[in-house]
Amino acid sequence: MLNNKQRKHLRVLANRINSIFQIGKAGISDNLIAQVDDALEAREIIKVTVLKNSQLDVKDACHELARRTNSEPVQVIGNKFVLYRESKEHKKIYLD
Repeated sequence: MLNNKQRKHLRVLANRINSIFQIGKAGISDNLIAQVDDALEAREIIKVTVLKNSQLDVKDACHELARRTNSEPVQVIGNKFVLYRESKEHKKIYLD
């Protein structure tokens, strides 16, 4: 569980990255979960965009994807959200 100071630090880091995944009308598939899981292991922090044609609300998509990838939601803003999970082998982000 992230505290406010850690979440703020992650929001600053997420401000500089681009979305690498998009959720469209297909929703959250097993393939998307596998790709997000791999990306979280490699990068630790990712940004996802929910397209307008998606059936899912941005907050619902964020919490569902976080639950299914064992990651932490950092921020939901507009049609984008940020997820974080500490990497086991490629640790790059150090939180207090």
